[in-house]
Amino acid sequence: MENEIALLHNYLVVGAALFGIGMIGFLSRRNMIIMFLAAEMMLQGVSLSLVGWSRFHGNFHGQTLVIFIIAVAACEAAIALALIVVLFRNRGKLDVTVLQDLREANEPAFEEEPLPELPSTETDNWPTLTPAGVTPEIESEQTDYRPVI
Repeated sequence: MENEIALLHNYLVVGAALFGIGMIGFLSRRNMIIMFLAAEMMLQGVSLSLVGWSRFHGNFHGQTLVIFIIAVAACEAAIALALIVVLFRNRGKLDVTVLQDLREANEPAFEEEPLPELPSTETDNWPTLTPAGVTPEIESEQTDYRPVI
């Protein structure tokens, strides 16, 4: 029984890690493809947790639900990727902030905060070494062609 609980614990830890990484990726990125992949990662974390609980209880209800989840995820992937392609053709970018006109009328538009200016660095003050000799001439056959990979 202790081995089964340890195995369930491992399933749940990996499932929670997948879900957490996916949630962080979804909330922190603005690229639609990355957001889509993060949502898929969250879905796989939930599926792994369902499989773990199903194995712990000794029935196939969790695995059956996971089969339906995978089928729905495949359909969702096809629709989402088609939507991403169409939005990219219309807008030219995959950044979700470009889609301002899809907001509701009472929502304010997203305005990105400007980045702070970097301090100017002068590279003229760096010390340089004097050249030490003549650069040898190498035939182009030695650099452009390798007989053995």
